[in-house]
Amino acid sequence: MARTTGSHAAITGPLVRQAALRLFARHGYAAVSMRQIAAAVGVQAGALYAYTPDKQALLAGLLVEHMEDLLSAWGDGPDAPPLDRLEAFVRFHIAYSLDHADSVFLSYMELRNLSPENHAAIAALRGRYEDALTAILREGAAAGVMRLADARLTTMALIAMLTGVTNWFREGGRLDRQAVADHYWGLVRGAVGAG
Repeated sequence: MARTTGSHAAITGPLVRQAALRLFARHGYAAVSMRQIAAAVGVQAGALYAYTPDKQALLAGLLVEHMEDLLSAWGDGPDAPPLDRLEAFVRFHIAYSLDHADSVFLSYMELRNLSPENHAAIAALRGRYEDALTAILREGAAAGVMRLADARLTTMALIAMLTGVTNWFREGGRLDRQAVADHYWGLVRGAVGAG
């Protein structure tokens, strides 16, 4: 298949990443070939190597991009009270996850397919995000507005619960995004002993 008429590197590179993200999220990393990605973009399979060294690098790049975008988008207000910061985190995480459902799915389901080096890089980025929530929880416990046995374990449980929204939420369903975020905020308050 010939390169699409009028395509350019600045356009084709993002199209390659978008197609890979969509295909990996729908069919799984292992089931998707570079030929399928190329066909989705409208270029020859060999042309993909102008944009990525291989499929592993493509997956790692997508996961790094997702985590860096997530970290950049999260803006903690460290001067706000811990419960306000926790509520902001809950609402942010749900909204961001729903807006980037394919990236979120990939970042949890395809970690197993990363090389050890790439896995370590993603784990470090995820750790930074998790640390932000852990800091809020520890400050809330220190201030006496939250009751936690283990802030790190609570962090992992809360992130898993909040991220799980992407598995079942559908626009136009019984609950809209606001209602879901309100309900989850109530659940999180209970989970951290804030009533």
